[in-house]
Parts: sequence; C-alpha cells; structure tokens
Amino acid sequence: MRSTARFGLAVLLLAAGCGLTPGASPAPPPSVSGSAAPADSAAPSAVKTTGDARHSPNITHLANVPLAAPLDGPQAWGTDLAFQGDHVFVGNFDGFTVLDVSDPARPSVVSRVLCPGEQNDVSVSGNLLFLSVDTLRGGPGCGDARSEGQTESGEWEGIRIFDVSDKAHPRFVSAVATPCGSHTHTLVPGKTGETLYLYVSSMGPEPESPTCPAPHNIFSVVEVPVGAPDSARVVSRPVIFDAGEEREEGGCHDITAYPEKNLAAAACFGDGILLDITDRVRPRVIQHVTDRKNFSIWHSATFDNAATKVVFGDELGGGMSATCDSGTPATHGANAVYNLGEDRRLTLRGYFKIPRRQEPGENCVAHNGSLLPVPGRDVMVQAWYQGGVSVWDFTDAARPKEIGFFERGPVNATAGSWSAYYYNGHIYSSDITRGLDVLRIDDPLTDPAKKVTVKELNAQTQVSYPE
Repeated sequence: MRSTARFGLAVLLLAAGCGLTPGASPAPPPSVSGSAAPADSAAPSAVKTTGDARHSPNITHLANVPLAAPLDGPQAWGTDLAFQGDHVFVGNFDGFTVLDVSDPARPSVVSRVLCPGEQNDVSVSGNLLFLSVDTLRGGPGCGDARSEGQTESGEWEGIRIFDVSDKAHPRFVSAVATPCGSHTHTLVPGKTGETLYLYVSSMGPEPESPTCPAPHNIFSVVEVPVGAPDSARVVSRPVIFDAGEEREEGGCHDITAYPEKNLAAAACFGDGILLDITDRVRPRVIQHVTDRKNFSIWHSATFDNAATKVVFGDELGGGMSATCDSGTPATHGANAVYNLGEDRRLTLRGYFKIPRRQEPGENCVAHNGSLLPVPGRDVMVQAWYQGGVSVWDFTDAARPKEIGFFERGPVNATAGSWSAYYYNGHIYSSDITRGLDVLRIDDPLTDPAKKVTVKELNAQTQVSYPE
C-alpha cells in the first residue's frame, strides 16, 4: 500500500487499464466460476466469536500488542514484519518496534524507535536491520522532516540501516538513496557470509521529482558489507522492462527471492516476472507473465517449498478499496497460482480469493503472506486488510481453498491486517491500527508445521523447509 500521490496515480491508471484492456492471458480455469466473491458458505463451516473478532474453530487468538507512543500518531500504521530468534520487528510508518515473543501468548516490548518514513517495511539479518522509505525526506536521518518536494536539493528516499545488536537500543548506522525510493526491499544473502544484497522495489517515474527520473524500468541492487554497513551502496540497476515499451508506471512493487533455487519472482507494474539470480548483482529476466483481464497491481509473490509453483497477488485499488464485496469478481483483487515447470516457465492454473464477503466499505484485497512448513502440502497464511488473516491450501493449484481465518468487524477507515506470517509455530499479524496480533492454528493438516523452527524469517527471502 501507499498513500502518496505517486502511488495514487498508479492505482488510477492501472485500475483503469485492468478494466479496459482486452484480455491477454488465459481465461480463468474451470474451477473459477461466477462474477462475484463467493458466499460465506464456502468458508470453513463453523465460525466462533472472541471479543470483536470472528474466526474459524482451528484458530486461537493468543495476544494483542496495541500501538503506543511514540508510534501511535494519526497515520502511524503498522506495516511489515521480520523475525529473529525470540524477537519480532514490526514496521510502522513512524518507525519500528522490537518485541520479545519468547512466550508468544505474552509478548513484551523491548524498544520502540521513532524514525518516520513510509512504509518502513523491515528486514533483519544478524545485527543489521533495514527499513524501506518511499516518501521524500529532508535527509536520511530519523530527525529529517518529510519534504514537500519543492526543492531540488536535500531530498532523500531509499534504505535506512540500523545496528540492532542491542535490541533495547537500536542505532542508526547509514542510509542509501535509491531511484524513486524504496517501497519494499528483499534481502538476498551473498555467496559468502561477508555480503548482503537488497533488491529494492519502487514505482515511478515521477518526472518532477529529483529522485525519480524517467524511465523507471529497473529495480536497484544495494550491496551491504556485513562488517562495514556504512559502506553500503547501489551496485547495479537491472533492467526489467524494455525502455521502448510505453508504460505509465514502471518498476516493481515487491520481489520474493528463493536464493537456494537461484530464483526470484517479481511483482511489477503490469507484469509478474521470473528472475534468475545466480549472479546476485546481475539478475536475469526469464519470463514475463501478464493477466490484463484480472490483475490490476501485481503486488507480491510466494514460491511453494519445492519451487514448482508461484502465487502472485493482485492489490486492486492499492489496499484502499473494498474488493471482497459481493460486487467484485472472484478473480479480481485475488491470488493467481502458477505452475513453474522444469523448463522454468510459468503456467496459470487457478485463482484464490477469501470466500467471506466483506462490507462495501471495508478495504480488503490480497496482501502479504508466507508459507506454513507443512511437509507434502502447499499451505499459506496471508493478510487481507479488513478481510483479516486467511490460511489457505493451494496443493491443488486449480482448486485452492481456505482452511482457517481470523477477522475483526468493520472499521470506518483504512484498517486491517497488513502482513501475516507463520513463524515457529505461530501466526503473527501486523494490523494497521490495532498493533500486533498473535494467533495459533491447531489443525491436523497444519500441525506438522509446529515441528519446524528457523532462526530468522524475512518472508520475501524464502528458505527451504524439510519435506
């Protein structure tokens, strides 16, 4: 999501294009039918209510950590999540929070860092934490005010780097400016432990901005020496679109890397793109896929564990719109599931959208999620803004289905779950206005995932789980 003028223009242009451009992709598979979101009867059959939330019987709400000062201003929205050991790092438009979740039912705040800069999407590796800033600031420091874009000097947007070796006192280390800022970023480890790379996604161009020149047909690769993060710099700008293509908006929204497979899937403006990242500095485009009929804003991507499928999400309306109501087709604002063959070619197989109709005023669309490490099955947890948190099974790519959910009642504002990820036996959801929710799923199908633990999780940097 983005609330700036740059993203607002992208939403208008791409949403219009989605509705008017002739279909250039395969028709929905036979398993996808109807013109509107399915009725509630397609959801898990029983529904329970806890407080102001309803949920499937296999989901338990364990804890909530509300927003608090200094990260509780009028637009101090909760955003993305990263995990390390017993800690979760929660991004916020105004900074980030470090929480101790050694007891997931009783999370405790370790520190809150005031460092404004939308979206402040977060990742963590070792002692380093990275934040994405996609709004013009007067400079890279946390104290530098937001710029109104009226000058051609002193404006900055890009990546901030913190030292979090002392989690109670994170320390700002350095920053790297990137073209058109950093809407999101993806951490990609180098071939040795001495270097990290960040694949920086942003939208553009914005011709009147000194930081976002045309054409914006690239993403940025930032190299971070682990022992000298203050020397981080942009080392390449891989081209993902032909400069001759006519595009109102360029760049990517998000990139998910699977370093063990030397693959990445990029959700870009107008296309889903499969990349070979064998050379971390010079990723190579393998394939573009388009879906002019159903997709408006290619938002994110997730590989299955075997890297034989890719799920792309469509953020129709930019996260601000009600696309899970009865009047929106089941293939719009949804996920598309592609098979990835041995020839490394993507083939569309099916779509998934939550089967629970939302009210016309509830912003709801496919957003951030991750795999559950269930051997032999493809199961994902995903945020849907006011549609809540959905756990769904796409083992059968043509017939994916929801197996669990958690959602609160309607809010008369932009709200709901921004990111929902599975980490070491629990689901963590970053709610825009309500803070961090901790959930547990107890289900024979997903229970094997509880046996798998990892030391770190950045959802856009996938690692393989034991089968």
